[in-house]
Amino acid sequence: MSPARPDASATRALAWLYAAGTQRPLLAALCAIEEEIAASLKAGLDHQVAHLRLEWWRAECERTAQGRPAHPLTRALADGFAGRDPAPLAGLTGLVDTAVWDLATGTFETRRELTGYCERWAEAIVVPLAWFAAPELDRAAGRALGAALREEELLAHLAHDARAGRLRLPLDELAAAGVDPACLARPPWPPALAAVLRARHSALLSQLAAAVASVPSTAQPALRPLLVWAALAARADHGALDGWRAWRAARRAGAGRFEL
Repeated sequence: MSPARPDASATRALAWLYAAGTQRPLLAALCAIEEEIAASLKAGLDHQVAHLRLEWWRAECERTAQGRPAHPLTRALADGFAGRDPAPLAGLTGLVDTAVWDLATGTFETRRELTGYCERWAEAIVVPLAWFAAPELDRAAGRALGAALREEELLAHLAHDARAGRLRLPLDELAAAGVDPACLARPPWPPALAAVLRARHSALLSQLAAAVASVPSTAQPALRPLLVWAALAARADHGALDGWRAWRAARRAGAGRFEL
């Protein structure tokens, strides 16, 4: 089973499109593994079955980091790291950690908890890809970039997730703004919640810009797919222009001139 172009989202597909040939199988495998693990959250799936699936995937992620994958997707991932240090794959279990949290419909009491959730995802998806492309890049920079990308994805699906019982904003921040958490599932949102979201988007844009600024210009061509992803995540509006934005970001990254 050889993973092809990711189809989980247009953003990820565009990141894959502008990845180097050696990076494409790696990015496709990571996205496909994420989808397989997320399938445990399907509505109607028996809760015990979901937990069993997640337990198996946790063990499989651990085996992969040890160089002993069993699933076709994790084998493809391990093949991509052939001849390289597989240490970055140790973070792959973060996909299971976040899925377990979502299965339990856990809520984030504080910003620290939400950041930890996003960083676990980043360690699984972004850090391995960044390390593969540019081993000299500081791991903390990759984690910060990935955490911001993940939170932007969460905010993009805020209402849908809230209807499933998954609140993607910290409860203490909602309380401080006088927002009833139940509002998240029922857009259009009240002014107080809209203000919270505007402030968070602004903070995430600053986080993305800082992470991108920490990438040496010489490493930008190798990190082109992640920079394309960042360029698209930085936009509140998505649609027909995304293809053009991705192309423009890829050109700038290829020349070592990308910035947000």
